[in-house]
Amino acid sequence: MRESTAPAVSRGQRHGEKMVGAEYDVEVKPFGALPSAVGSIARLACAQARAAGVDVDPLLEKASITQQQIDDPSVRLNVRDQIRFVNLAASALRDDFLGFHLAQSANHREAGLLYYVAASSETLSQALQQTARYASIVNEGVSLKYVEDDDGVRMVFRYVGVSRHLDRHQMEFIAALLVRMCRHLTGQHIKPMRMRFTHPYDTVRSDVVEFFGCDIEFNASVDDVTFASPVRLLPVINPDPYLNSLLVKYCEEALSRQSANLGSFRSAAENAIVPLLPHGKAQAGEIARRLGVSQRTFARRLLAEGVTFSEVLESVRLHLAQRHLADVSLSISQIAWLLGYQEVSGFTHAFKRWTGRAPRDVRSELSTS
Repeated sequence: MRESTAPAVSRGQRHGEKMVGAEYDVEVKPFGALPSAVGSIARLACAQARAAGVDVDPLLEKASITQQQIDDPSVRLNVRDQIRFVNLAASALRDDFLGFHLAQSANHREAGLLYYVAASSETLSQALQQTARYASIVNEGVSLKYVEDDDGVRMVFRYVGVSRHLDRHQMEFIAALLVRMCRHLTGQHIKPMRMRFTHPYDTVRSDVVEFFGCDIEFNASVDDVTFASPVRLLPVINPDPYLNSLLVKYCEEALSRQSANLGSFRSAAENAIVPLLPHGKAQAGEIARRLGVSQRTFARRLLAEGVTFSEVLESVRLHLAQRHLADVSLSISQIAWLLGYQEVSGFTHAFKRWTGRAPRDVRSELSTS
């Protein structure tokens, strides 16, 4: 059984997994600078919104992105700004699966080195391992991990320096694009065995289910896609080991130029908090343990960024509450549970304290807007 990690992966490993050879091991990076991305999804979202007659200028302004940045494909975008813009575009287009739909029209070659190193691999297993290794070249906010275990072949997605709870569309874009790439590289209509997303959703569009061809689990403990084990042995069409060797050198050079300090400690804490909320385990001691630090160090590092654990927890709950209330498939009681409240009254009281309004009033307003 094998596992390959991209930069800044979790320290924990599931029972029965072990690391692939040293050429795929990457040291976990410390926190600091903001991650950037090539911006493909933001540019696709902007083009689709414009084609639909949406005035994108105010959306770009809200996301702190300029039209000049969108027009120049050589300019990298702040990942947080990209996520915010795509969220705004999805709302304007009234498309709950915008990320998935954008992945259908995306050109694999826009990933540059990442695509070509995968396309020159000999097997799909090698292509996926190298995709995991070099994914941060395209998007520094995403860490991919290649895992072979009893469940099959898995690609696990984690956010680095970006708060996962703020996103849904970028993650669905990445997952759908990965499945498309596997089919493109092998010439076979590969279907995952399982697809999991940590964000909640009750009703899935038929075209999404048809595309993946497998069960899709939302509100999961991890973002990942699992393929049957034999898939890893599939040959890649037109492999070129000599070109692959050359491109690997360029990819390694690109990795070496990346900032050694991606993200903030706060975003790491937020990403640890979200999956624990529904289970009532989002407590400082447990979050510190999952981040591999003492509770005292945990509090000190948050204070160094100007926040306390209780402030981070309330901020996460508020952002999630606002997003969940816009999702009519979720009842108020379900939202309360997702945020870690045993009773709806507890959620209502907290939401009124944060916003001065009742959750049902906000939902009613959103449904009529």
